[in-house]
Parts: sequence; structure tokens; C-alpha cells
Amino acid sequence: MSDEAFKGTTVQFVNIAGNTLHYQLIGAPEGKPVIVFSNSLGTDFRIWRDVIVRLVGEFAIITYDKRGHGLSDLGNTPYSMDDHVDDLEGLLDFLNVSDAIICGLSVGGMIAQGLYARRPDLVNALILCDTAPKIGTQSLWNDRIDAIEKDGIGSIADIILERWFTRKFREEQPEELAGYRNMLCRIPAAGYAGTCAALRDADLTAQAGRIAVPTLCIVGDEDGSTPPELVGEMAKLIPEARYQVIPGAGHLPCIEQPVVLADAIRAFTDLLPQFEVENS
Repeated sequence: MSDEAFKGTTVQFVNIAGNTLHYQLIGAPEGKPVIVFSNSLGTDFRIWRDVIVRLVGEFAIITYDKRGHGLSDLGNTPYSMDDHVDDLEGLLDFLNVSDAIICGLSVGGMIAQGLYARRPDLVNALILCDTAPKIGTQSLWNDRIDAIEKDGIGSIADIILERWFTRKFREEQPEELAGYRNMLCRIPAAGYAGTCAALRDADLTAQAGRIAVPTLCIVGDEDGSTPPELVGEMAKLIPEARYQVIPGAGHLPCIEQPVVLADAIRAFTDLLPQFEVENS
């Protein structure tokens, strides 16, 4: 894609290896870094909205719906983590993007780790939000897949929302909670279960110690899915990783604390020229 494409805002579709991916590109002045947002299980790229609006103009921004979510194709299920990495790799190659900052949340953070392991040329830095090299157990994911196949996503939506959001958010913002419940329940059951299988089978622990780009590990202090202890352990595995806890946030700080998350992203990326000098 030409440089001109990065000067405006586009919402587009692209075919990657037979599957249509839905993505959004928000341009920036020439010379600004590119940041890519990869979202969590059961959501689409709208979860980043309140972060993105605070970063427009400072970065060229790419968001996308992973397969089986949002407006992207379902594809063949179940998925592997490699399938999700294939999609992001293909999207960045299509857009002719390299040396991007990859910001991934939950499974999006695992996709970011997998992308770096496979194509370090595409990654200048990692922001790993509420994620880990391995999330959950085989029995947890199998039980969730079984529940969805039997009774649908709605049958476990309340449990998921309790992990996503703090009690304060759930009690004080019922309209927003209802909206995000709609987002969750409208994900195709096969796409959700397919990504559960990818999470069940993925373990990137061995690769974490080989990450050699600046990395920020960030987590909500009330995250019920990937708690601070788990994210902190990931930070210890990654050489020179930074670690930050966001107060008053659950699993989706991009929704509950977008100002704090945007400020954390900005503070971290402001250091990247310094890192480049040190590593040159």
C-alpha cells in the first residue's frame, strides 16, 4: 500500500489466504510510527476506540477483527494460534508495514508474541496487555467449548463479563455492560470456540525469553482472566520488559481506563528512539 493510504482513514476488507479480514487504517503525518491493535477473545476492534482517539495523529493506527470475530470471515474451525498469526502477518505484508508497534490484548497479546517469534522484522516493540505466553488450562478451555457448543455463548456471558470488568463498572455503567454483552454474544459461536481451541493448544513460554525488542507488559489490577501475578511472571521472562498495573481496570483496560492506557502507550513509545540507540 502506498504512503498516501496512510494519510487518511479507511475501513477496508482484504483477502488473506482465502479469508476476508476486516481492518481499519487511520493515517498520520509522514514519519510517525505505526501501531497495530489486536483485540481479545469475544470482542471486535471497537474495544480500542477510546484509546485510539487519544493517539490519532501521533501514530498511524491499524486495527482489525481476527478471524471468527466482528466482520471478518469465520474460516475453517477450530483454529490454531498459527492461524491467527498468519492473518496478522498477511495483513501487515499486504499493507507493506514493518517495524510496527504491536499492541495485543489477551489472545491478541499471544498473537503479537507469535508474530514476533515468526517475523521479528515486522515488530519494533511489543505492548502486551492482560495476556501471557500461556493462558488457562486444557480443562478450562475444553469446558468452555463444551458449554458454548451445548448452550451458546449467552450461557456463560455473565461469568465472562465478571472477568472482563470491575464490579464498579458493572454496577455503575449498566448500559455499557449491556452493549459489550451484545458484542460478546453476537460473535459466531464457532469463531469463539475455535479461538478457545487456539488458546488451549498454545504455549509460547519458551519464546518469551527470546524477545529482543522493547516490551511493555500491562494489566488491570482487577483482571479476572489474566491476573497481575500472571502478567508479572511474563514480564520476568522477557529480557528488560517493563511492567505496569492499571488501577480500576479488569481484563479490558482499553474500555475501563482508556486514558491511563493511552498515556502508558505514549510514555513507553516515547522511549523507543532511546532503545534504538542503545541497541544499534
